[in-house]
Amino acid sequence: MQPSRRQALQNAAAGIAIPALAGLLSGDQDAAASPVGMPSLPAKIKRVIFLFMYGGPSSIDTFDHKPQLDRDHGKPLPFDKPRVQFRGTKNLFRSPWKFRRYGESGSAVSELFPHVARHVDKLTFVHSMHGSNAAHGGALLKIHTGSDTFVRPSMGAWISYGLGTENANLPAFVTIDPTLNHGGVQNFGSSFLPAQHQGVRVHGKVATINDLKPSTDEALQRRKLDLLRSLNQLQLSDVGPAGGLDGRIQTFELAFRMQREAPETLDLGRESKETHRLYGTDDEPTSAFGRQCLLARRLAERGVRFIQCTHREGESITWDDHSNLVNHHPKLARAVDKPIAGLLTDLHQRGLLDDTLVMWGGEFGRTPTAEGNDGRDHNPHGFTWWLAGGGLKAGFHFGATDEYGYYAIQDRVHIHDLHATLLHLMGLDHERLTYRFSGRDFRLTDVHGRVVKEILV
Repeated sequence: MQPSRRQALQNAAAGIAIPALAGLLSGDQDAAASPVGMPSLPAKIKRVIFLFMYGGPSSIDTFDHKPQLDRDHGKPLPFDKPRVQFRGTKNLFRSPWKFRRYGESGSAVSELFPHVARHVDKLTFVHSMHGSNAAHGGALLKIHTGSDTFVRPSMGAWISYGLGTENANLPAFVTIDPTLNHGGVQNFGSSFLPAQHQGVRVHGKVATINDLKPSTDEALQRRKLDLLRSLNQLQLSDVGPAGGLDGRIQTFELAFRMQREAPETLDLGRESKETHRLYGTDDEPTSAFGRQCLLARRLAERGVRFIQCTHREGESITWDDHSNLVNHHPKLARAVDKPIAGLLTDLHQRGLLDDTLVMWGGEFGRTPTAEGNDGRDHNPHGFTWWLAGGGLKAGFHFGATDEYGYYAIQDRVHIHDLHATLLHLMGLDHERLTYRFSGRDFRLTDVHGRVVKEILV
């Protein structure tokens, strides 16, 4: 016998998304979409596209020009290095690449990014990012979850929990081709949040999806799923929602609904040749990340709240250039430069950039001092990210590192501050978006974070 709506709600424990469960049991998918409710602040954006450069690109070789570093190349660093270093470095090492100024903002960009450089007047540069961990594993977790020491929900999961999805047939959070190293699934997991808020992993290196199709007998599949749902609800009635059973029910339902919309959404073959050229999917060096960026746009326009694209050239070649910087960074930059510029162009032309936030960055930067003869060590003490989209001052630079690019020294922005600002733009107060678990209230920013109002319109 199926539990009644009242019984199911009575059995729901503290911390479970009760409105979402109630909506599912009643068949009301709109009620199931957002367990927290309406945004607590006026929202400037509807969605986020996070372009994550796995391994840590060098800010001083890309978007943070340091003329003093050019002049003092080969000299010792004239101030103390961090007390804790990942490996250790020698003398100052100038950028091998020239910088030019672009746009009305006069923003300096390395010759590694000639395509993105044409969009500087759309970008907001934050040059004073800093974190707390010099190792990839901890730094990735800090960026993605706000914690480098404990298992916590990822930022995409928090946004899904706070806002739900605009499209009941697609997940609120999709991660395209994520790395499974350095934190792995924790970087897109839901931890103690209900399971339906974890990121749905999509392979980004295919042009079309041919094997994700609705069942030939949809009525039979629906009956099977209804039977499974009934059994799950019986268990929920007997023992309560222990073990995240309510989340399991919702993930099965979402998987069923996705069969209708996901094949068309993920089919890049529906795009024109001109669009593929714009993203670089027709050219081998840019094809892989170009497909990720094009897929991100298709997901964004169909109501997905948080989309992450992760770049690496296989697990062996990432932005982690401890050596061979001169050969690796150009290859890595070439692979993403045109696709990112194509994404910005496409979003702008479609009117999506006004209510989308695009974020670019890695887990940390690199040292201005040389590791070996041709490399840079990890540097979480000062690095650059850029943002683009609604609610931000375009063509704007905020914060600064020292004259060599080692430490953030002016208007410092911690990762917690970045998370607070991201939530603010989506209409969520980072101090109010909480979830009670194991006797305390948790949030993405823990007990830290401030909204960086200086970069907001």
